[in-house]
Amino acid sequence: MITIYIYAFVSVIIVSMVSLIGVFSISLKEEVVKKYVSLFISLAVGALLGDAFIHLIPEAFESSFSPAVVGLLTISGILVFFIIEKFLHWHHHGEDKEETQIHPVGRLLLFTDGFHNLIDGVIIGVSFLVSIPIGIATTIAVVLHEIPQEIGDFAVLLHSGYDRKRALWLNFFSALTAILGVAIALLFGGLAEAFTLWVLPIAAGGFIYIAVADLIPELQKTKKLKYSALQFLMVIAGVLAMLALVLIE
Repeated sequence: MITIYIYAFVSVIIVSMVSLIGVFSISLKEEVVKKYVSLFISLAVGALLGDAFIHLIPEAFESSFSPAVVGLLTISGILVFFIIEKFLHWHHHGEDKEETQIHPVGRLLLFTDGFHNLIDGVIIGVSFLVSIPIGIATTIAVVLHEIPQEIGDFAVLLHSGYDRKRALWLNFFSALTAILGVAIALLFGGLAEAFTLWVLPIAAGGFIYIAVADLIPELQKTKKLKYSALQFLMVIAGVLAMLALVLIE
């Protein structure tokens, strides 16, 4: 059992380290980063929608006794994150000038991503309880799944007003919730798996809300045809990256 614990926690630490992928931007000039942030936001839109509709919702449908429940939980996720963002906007208007430079979507993304990483941790932990080879395979799938999403998340945090170093560390701390997820899985086993099935569609609803309500309207501000075409291609690339993972898994 100790071996399973070691494998599970080492695996989830590796997954959490993927969130530091934005470190490569630290050496780049700020104007270069700003130039390409919009394209990476487009990638985030594709990755978030692809993750929700290709991974999370289908997995919830396969494991649920009622498709209607999955649908209701997904809608609940959208509404919950709508309310959370409303609260962040109200709080945002009451803050000082320095803090108001940070757009609420950045905080909303950190909350949602932390929730999603917690689920990833539970899935990894449950997989290792089945067997070590299945746990390793699941970890590889999660890492591949996280790379395009973490690139997009980092871009969204930059767009929200965080500087590169703060965005990097906040993204990393959000990823650490996966460690808590593994601990929950190892402690509660089957109960943790049942918990995951309920929260999957809620997390999917959160991703759909962020992509449709916050990020796509930002992309609509671009009027140039050439740049709009590049944004569309990056959205498709994000979706295809998530689709490719289905084939790998």
